[in-house]
Amino acid sequence: MKGTRKRYPASFKARVALEAAKQTKTLAELSATFQVHSVQISKWKKQLLDGIESLFQDGRRRDHDQSQAIQAELYEQIGRLKMEVEWLKKKSARCG
Repeated sequence: MKGTRKRYPASFKARVALEAAKQTKTLAELSATFQVHSVQISKWKKQLLDGIESLFQDGRRRDHDQSQAIQAELYEQIGRLKMEVEWLKKKSARCG
């Protein structure tokens, strides 16, 4: 017998996880209140607590770090290409 999975909107999951994080009620009480299994509530709470630091990250800093990595990669590529050009110039001077 196949059952359909119940899907919950993100707002509902957030509300339940926040209530679980407050720890004013037990998981059993929350489970009865929201009609969701206590294991599922625990998973949502863990997702909330694991992902909460991303709310406070400075997006500008991440963009700056990423642009520096791209710039370093491009400088490395330019250096390699300059070396290849010099090598080709030497080889072409010998041949002709």
